[in-house]
Amino acid sequence: MRFSVDAHAIGRNLTGNEVYVRNLLQGFASLDRTADFVAYLSVSEASAWVPERFAVHRISKNPFVRLGLDLTLRLRVDRPDLLHVQYTAPLVCPVPVVVSVHDVSFLEHPEFFSVARRFQLRHTVERTVRRAAKILTPSEFSRQAILRWYDLPAERVVAIPNGVSPAFRPMAQDTAREWVRNRFGIAAPFLLMVGDLQPRKNQLGLVEAFAALLRKCPQLPHHLALVGKQNGYASRVRAAAERRGVSRRVHFTGFVRDHDLLQLYGACDVFSFPSFYEGFGIPILEAMACGRAVACSQTSAMTEVADGAAILFDPYSIESMVEALQDLLLDAELRMRMERLGLHRAAQFSWEKSAQKTLEVYYDVACNGQRVPERIHSASVSRL
Repeated sequence: MRFSVDAHAIGRNLTGNEVYVRNLLQGFASLDRTADFVAYLSVSEASAWVPERFAVHRISKNPFVRLGLDLTLRLRVDRPDLLHVQYTAPLVCPVPVVVSVHDVSFLEHPEFFSVARRFQLRHTVERTVRRAAKILTPSEFSRQAILRWYDLPAERVVAIPNGVSPAFRPMAQDTAREWVRNRFGIAAPFLLMVGDLQPRKNQLGLVEAFAALLRKCPQLPHHLALVGKQNGYASRVRAAAERRGVSRRVHFTGFVRDHDLLQLYGACDVFSFPSFYEGFGIPILEAMACGRAVACSQTSAMTEVADGAAILFDPYSIESMVEALQDLLLDAELRMRMERLGLHRAAQFSWEKSAQKTLEVYYDVACNGQRVPERIHSASVSRL
């Protein structure tokens, strides 16, 4: 068997999409030592993240060239049994397609997208899911949304939860705090939020809630760290912090690599994730795996991911966010209980489990529904 994966997201700081494909490739390498794998990359340094035995081919960073020409030409040369893409397949694809659609926020919350981006996603994703042999998605919430919007046969859409890397683990908080202070100039104690700065992630609401929390509980010495790529929306978040008089206590790190992210998780007192809409919410699990108490939105897939191991709030209500954060910060017993629950919850997810279930889909598609080779099951069982 030969499986090709569009891995153009690796090395381009595309956050969730990059984390997803990078960890799947590592999982494939440990679980299936006989199939051939081909990874299509768009930056040369990305090859460092691809297992050594996998073939690597370059494709364009430009999505029009990648989807209109490069992938089609490569597939005709490589002749794989299938191609795995995220959201969008090439215009001409001579092999079966497995597509990962992490969420359909562009359909359910179009207000968070530009008109051009909304139009592009509506058409290219629909074209891809209509022709795909299987559609993968990380939560039952997203699976039901995809079925509802596209009216597909239920068996074509498979929910495979994302994992959490073993790199995210508990560490000494004092050591992490010193690292963060030296690296980012952020003084402890602090609250943490991780996610690209964009309206859907609701950093603006979190800043408003943080300011309201400090007004309500002026004795709190906490700062707020916002981790993620910055764009035009960041200026709105900075302006809100300035307007509310908390700009000196709100810190923007920009995009950070996993090693720095581990230290930030380890150093914070509480992790907050106020997003309006998520198809999964990987940072929730990463924070839990690092032993941090989590407060997150009670919307979309986040309740499914947290499953009782986080304090939930209404992201549309500043009062609800303040109450959740206040409870965790002022009640040490509650905070420690949520830390324990979070560690237990995060331990139920791994990228190897995700890779195993994805490989089963690959073989199902490539073998036209015949039984998955026993080596995949036996290799998986010995490790999971």
